[in-house]
Amino acid sequence: MPTLLLVRHGRSTANTAGLLAGWTPGVALDERGTAQAAALPGRLAELPIAEVVTSPLQRCEETVQPLLDARPGLRVHTDDRIGECHYGDWSGRKLAELKDEPLMEVVQAHPSAAAFPGGESMRAMATRAAEAVREWNARVERDHGADAVYLMCSHGDVIKSLVADALGLHLDLFQRISVEPCSITAIRYTRLRPFLVRLGDTGDFSSLVPRPEASDPDATVGGGAGAP
Repeated sequence: MPTLLLVRHGRSTANTAGLLAGWTPGVALDERGTAQAAALPGRLAELPIAEVVTSPLQRCEETVQPLLDARPGLRVHTDDRIGECHYGDWSGRKLAELKDEPLMEVVQAHPSAAAFPGGESMRAMATRAAEAVREWNARVERDHGADAVYLMCSHGDVIKSLVADALGLHLDLFQRISVEPCSITAIRYTRLRPFLVRLGDTGDFSSLVPRPEASDPDATVGGGAGAP
């Protein structure tokens, strides 16, 4: 079965503003995110990528565009199932304000029970994303062979849920996983089990420099902005 490269979109204007973007339209990459996307073709230069699948949201489309420009003829597909979680009434709000919402404790400690008002549940997000991956695995293997590599560009919470699925972790544990903007997570699927071979790889260790916010015990809903 194929190897899947999960790329989180580059840093966005919502990330730097501390907003939970969700499906809010018009959220683009910021200057750093644009640079991260521009570096992506070089980081992936040695890999024979068979297909690209992207979330329909602007920040993901902007992230994969340099890769498509560097590889004319590379097919790109849009799949709503790997789009961001529908955060409903939380969308567009400041993460600092959301910390005081009673639902945030559920999102942090029991996400499989968390459902966003006017949006969807985290369980539904994880299910649709996992179903999309399984369907794309079969399609890519059929069209390109069992050793093919393909790429999906998605969002922090979606990618974390797919990592949890690959590792056999309950969704309630997925907040222990971290994926920074424009990080690459690689999962090699086989008939019997997936192998997580890369997790949140950016090639940049600056985010590990100790700073006050690094001691916050809560996970950043949506994935956070990464290194300053």
